[in-house]
Amino acid sequence: MEIRKREQQVPFTTKDGSTIRSLLDLSNAPVVHQSLAEATLPANGETERHYHKISEELYYLLAGTGIMEIDGICQEVHPGDTILIPPGAWHQIRAIEPLQFLCCCSPPYAHEDTYFA
Repeated sequence: MEIRKREQQVPFTTKDGSTIRSLLDLSNAPVVHQSLAEATLPANGETERHYHKISEELYYLLAGTGIMEIDGICQEVHPGDTILIPPGAWHQIRAIEPLQFLCCCSPPYAHEDTYFA
């Protein structure tokens, strides 16, 4: 059984500029097919526009309001919204208010699978 406490996971900044707290991933568990992290962005913060060749991502908004852009289409997002980011899709999220969201990646998130223009 693998159980990790949120407060024991040390936050870090990803290549796209968001602050991530890995809840379960390759760094702290014998994960094979997915990863789960909590991400935060301050008000007016944004990730750098990027894509992943391999990973499919799901974002689930916990707090705050933001603008999600996927392949040039923008939409305001709110707590309770779930967002699908297919592999290869250019994407960026911008915080209108401080954002907190869960990010699930399959296969697990890897810095090496993050690409910029």
